[in-house]
Amino acid sequence: MTAAPREGRAALPAVDAILRSAGGARLIAQFGRTLVLDAVRAVLAMRRESGEAGSVDTVIAEAAAALEKLMQPSQRQVFNLTGTVLHTNLGRAPLPEEAIEAAAAAMRAPSSLEYDLATGRRGERDDHISGWLVRLTGAPAALAVNNNAGALVLALNTLADGRETIVSRGELIEIGGSFRLPDIMARAGTRLREVGTTNRTHLADFAAAIGPETGLILKAHTSNYAIEGFTAAVPAAKLAGLAREHGVPFIEDLGSGSLVDLDIWGLPHEPTVAEALAQGADLVTFSGDKLLGGPQAGLVVGHADLVARLAKNPLKRALRLDKIRLAALEAVLRLYADPDRLAQRLPTLRLLARPQSEIAALAERLLPAVQRALAGLAEAGIAETRSQIGSGALPVSLLPSAALVLRPMGAGKSGGAVEALASTLRHLPTPVIGRIEAGKVVLDLRCLEDEAGFLDQLAELRAGLLR
Repeated sequence: MTAAPREGRAALPAVDAILRSAGGARLIAQFGRTLVLDAVRAVLAMRRESGEAGSVDTVIAEAAAALEKLMQPSQRQVFNLTGTVLHTNLGRAPLPEEAIEAAAAAMRAPSSLEYDLATGRRGERDDHISGWLVRLTGAPAALAVNNNAGALVLALNTLADGRETIVSRGELIEIGGSFRLPDIMARAGTRLREVGTTNRTHLADFAAAIGPETGLILKAHTSNYAIEGFTAAVPAAKLAGLAREHGVPFIEDLGSGSLVDLDIWGLPHEPTVAEALAQGADLVTFSGDKLLGGPQAGLVVGHADLVARLAKNPLKRALRLDKIRLAALEAVLRLYADPDRLAQRLPTLRLLARPQSEIAALAERLLPAVQRALAGLAEAGIAETRSQIGSGALPVSLLPSAALVLRPMGAGKSGGAVEALASTLRHLPTPVIGRIEAGKVVLDLRCLEDEAGFLDQLAELRAGLLR
């Protein structure tokens, strides 16, 4: 061993001395002895390895920094400036305050989750939301599970286990994370019977496929892609009629599942759950955390006898919602009872319906401060852009918006400076998530409502770029 490492090891304080110091006591009070002991040992080990000396205060400071980093929540609030309102990777729908308060109340104390207060007997957890879903959709019955994929698995397994499910080849969708409808069907125990072609499927294709092995007919709403040109698809009403004629259930999977006509707010039309039921679907499955604007959930509405069969399937218990999400979902559904104020109270709808003029005015207010923060480091300007409604929800329908456009000075063709700017934005106390486009960082402002919080971070942004 050389003289320098030997000297460094001799200059390091003992673990016990560090823990008994005033600084050590403060760390233990904050984080607990076990974590502090591990952190102190790790700091000392690194210093021994590098041959660096260190005082008690130095070790305490480094251990504190390591512990602060360790204890930071891995799931953090971010600014979603990607231009995708219902962003799957960023948690989809932001919840209204009513839902947040309801979820918090459910967490604080025991609740009547499965307890009937009127009779003093066991109750049914779906009763907390089924009445509202029946009221809002016109369906005879409803239930909830953990997500829409779960709702579809439950329906397929209950009604077509060991039998065939007929689907148009043009509707064999793939959702996020490479989950494909054929794979989901196989796991549910049903055999896929695909009919038609990718771009054209006719009623006769479905009729020819029906036989003794048919369990049900499924129509999957292509909410995350569009096929255009020489196309043909069978309307839901005709499929419903064919299913009734042959005595097999007809299920429509709406995916994002809107409860209201978005046309009212000037948004692109999305089939509503009530429309699907009116066209003859025996069951409709849809998400709770997309256009509905609630927590993650899979919802099933339709004929009471079919919903009852789903509820008795043992899989239902594995897929059920907990009291926290049920409380939040019920609070969101209650907002729909007051449609006149829905756009103000439901964040998803408020953000989707936000006028382009309001977003552009926000960009004008922010630009001077952003330019000052980036002076000499990057150019900042304003550009018109178009927001996407959501991952898997109306993907080809775009909304006029406005964005701050940031271009690092001297950015080369490699894009390294642009990537560095995007990375610095992501490492702010409240990470700012934008998108890289044509050598620039684009910050779509449609979803920015905390203007002051964004501005408060600009000094940190400059400091981060200068490091």
